Amino acid sequence: MHTVPRPPAIERLLREVGPVWHHDIRSAGDRVKEAYLPLLLAAPREGVNVHRDLPYGPHTRQVLDVYQPDGARQAPVVVFVHGGAFVRGNKDINAAMYGNVLTWFARQGCVGVNVEYRLAPEAAHPHGALDVAAACSWVGEHIGAFGGDPASVCLVGHSAGGTHAATYACDPALDAQRRDIACVVLVSARLAADTLPENPNAAGVRAYYGDDEQRYAAHAPMTHAARLALPVFVVNAQYENPLLDVYAAEFTHRIAQARRAAPRHMSVADHNHVSVMAHFNSGEQLLGEQILDFFEAARR
Repeated sequence: MHTVPRPPAIERLLREVGPVWHHDIRSAGDRVKEAYLPLLLAAPREGVNVHRDLPYGPHTRQVLDVYQPDGARQAPVVVFVHGGAFVRGNKDINAAMYGNVLTWFARQGCVGVNVEYRLAPEAAHPHGALDVAAACSWVGEHIGAFGGDPASVCLVGHSAGGTHAATYACDPALDAQRRDIACVVLVSARLAADTLPENPNAAGVRAYYGDDEQRYAAHAPMTHAARLALPVFVVNAQYENPLLDVYAAEFTHRIAQARRAAPRHMSVADHNHVSVMAHFNSGEQLLGEQILDFFEAARR
């Protein structure tokens, strides 16, 4: 595998929006998605069969897509959970994202699973994590029919999806829901719940965790970091939504203290909260290669 140079327009955009990302994350995010869309639409997808909107629960949002590479047989499985500040987002936010993530992993020989889940305020805490649990249970029961190995699953969550993945992986309230997966990757995840003035998604946090801020700490993944027994890879972009990089570092530190060994932690240079996922299948492969290397080590 190798990384190709970014197109000059993408390079200019990342360097332009990065240092001012936190001033207007919504507008900057829209610009990043728009810039990557034609690149991703032109990206290779040959040899990947997509099975869409397979239900893993009764709700209309409890659906997932399976990205099956040609000839898959006992292949490792990557399960991806999208973000959206708890109150929005889809497994397909445009014609290419987030299918680009699973397409890239499928092109590397993995079976990819793109999970959609219920949103707040209809589905408040802990229902996002419960949907991740239900999706992982579906994978355990059904992914073999698509050539995937149910005993070799890497769970990847981005932003609020990373919150749900982390909660599923370490909150004691979900111990009974947890199935045996190989590892978890948390990308730009909200690992602590806050409604601080600098949090542009404070309303989403409140919608998911409720109005009683005294209960936030007990429900947020940060509190339970020391219980995380799975191999974990914590990732943040260089230019993040306010405080998410701080929380990534603190979560990593808490795990390191508990284990007396530091887990993997990566800050992805030049990227922002959106481009850290948008760049998959665009030719740039550093983060993807790091995740695959981590996944392979976790399976040994």
